[in-house]
Amino acid sequence: MSESSASSILCANSNTIAQPGGHYSHVCIAGNTVYVSGQLPLDRDGKMVSTTDVRSQIIQVLHNLDACLLAAGSSRNNLVQVRVYIQDMAHWPEFDQLYKDWIGAHKPARCVAGVASLHYDAAIEVEATALLG
Repeated sequence: MSESSASSILCANSNTIAQPGGHYSHVCIAGNTVYVSGQLPLDRDGKMVSTTDVRSQIIQVLHNLDACLLAAGSSRNNLVQVRVYIQDMAHWPEFDQLYKDWIGAHKPARCVAGVASLHYDAAIEVEATALLG
């Protein structure tokens, strides 16, 4: 994990997923709260896992979210809120089932927004807020 801090905010990047392509960090920690930047379906080399297979995009996004939470000292069981941006709401049932399988019994607050486009023409992007621990 690489780190940078400003006052009491610690920002970090996971070493197990693609490094940010812009001027941001994978996660920032303020107090006991972890803020995870939007995760796209990019592999470790920063390439889209697929431009057509939505299932593989969803799985990669959730993998990237796990990596960010781990880098911050948190986990999916500490998620407080998850925000999902999806280009085609027809893919919502597939996302919801894969998400349910991934998260288990934990049910953090969640927002779902249908959007016109995402970076790299991704089908989905997920950002989250969690607690440390």
